[in-house]
Amino acid sequence: MVGIATVATVLVAGLASLFMAWAIGAGSSGSTPFAPAVGANAISVMRAGFVVGLLGLGGAVIQGANVSEAVGRELIVGDPLSAQAAALALTIAAALVAVGIFAGYPIATAFTVTGAVVGVGLAMGGDPAWPKYVEIATLWVLVPFVGGGIAYVTARFLRSEATSERLTLPVLAAVVGALIANVDVALLGENGASIAASAGVALADAAAVPSIAGHLLATAAFALAFAGTLYRELVIDPAQGQRRFLLALGGLVAFSAGGSQVGLAIGPLLPLLDPYDVNLFAVLAGGGLGLLVGSWTGAPRMIKAIAQDYSSLGPRRSIAALIPSFAIAQAAVLFGIPVSFNEIIVSSIVGAGYASGEGVSAEKVGYTVLAWVASLAIALGSGFGIYAALAALFGA
Repeated sequence: MVGIATVATVLVAGLASLFMAWAIGAGSSGSTPFAPAVGANAISVMRAGFVVGLLGLGGAVIQGANVSEAVGRELIVGDPLSAQAAALALTIAAALVAVGIFAGYPIATAFTVTGAVVGVGLAMGGDPAWPKYVEIATLWVLVPFVGGGIAYVTARFLRSEATSERLTLPVLAAVVGALIANVDVALLGENGASIAASAGVALADAAAVPSIAGHLLATAAFALAFAGTLYRELVIDPAQGQRRFLLALGGLVAFSAGGSQVGLAIGPLLPLLDPYDVNLFAVLAGGGLGLLVGSWTGAPRMIKAIAQDYSSLGPRRSIAALIPSFAIAQAAVLFGIPVSFNEIIVSSIVGAGYASGEGVSAEKVGYTVLAWVASLAIALGSGFGIYAALAALFGA
């Protein structure tokens, strides 16, 4: 039988999780997805905060399981975090993110949560999960180069005078359509599957064709549908077509942000909820609501900071920044790796900005990278030190 004190401690951890979800919604998943669109004057700051909250909630419920499991069960080898440890880790991480929000610097949420969880886990006597750390560190290091590099190449492609925008944008839309066809959706299959994979299985059953053939056909159909739709929009009204494509990309990134970032808020809670047989989708929905509230109440400040302070963004550079952001976010969701959306978006914005040869704030970028590294170190050290001190005073 679970004691009242244990239930009360779990409730405290739940409140800390909601605080973390609010902080993420206000400072990462809520601010970054539409920042390029705001910078290109395609949508207002307040409307962006409203829309991104709704899309983030949807992404949290549909795609949030993988990263949640990784944060909750794979960062420390040994016993899972206690309720007190989970509450402490989430409070430390949320406090650091909140400081970044009010200071106007986008703190990397994945850095703070991962550092705090690992810190308290080691203080509890757990062992380091080195293979997972290598996996995480590899992605974190690659994100600025891959995201910024793809954004740079894409922006240069869009700026090329050798090709018409009426052709280059549909090509990019085809790439996005192919990516969407291969995004894992929790509602498809027992453990989730992509639309293309599900279509491949269905075609194999109905027409006796290899499933890989059906998979490729579905991917091609999505790519052609997206390219054709955008091409028609550009023929009718080039400016409106470009704006709608930019907003669609922002929506996709916002959805992906919810799927990735909710795990940072609720992951540490999952082991604590095992004795209560709580449905995972209900927990994801609760975390998604926390993201939504954060987006609606705190995101506008960070949207403005990211949209205006790092680089001067036009529609083309904004499109170039959002495409790699969407791809990297979905890769992180697929492999269950906690990743910072601030790192993804800022890197892509900087890469797109460099394509024009102007408008990149090197000072702002430098301070931001320093804040990311410092937040990881502070979260790790604080988590270990505070938990060890409390355990020594009151007993583990």
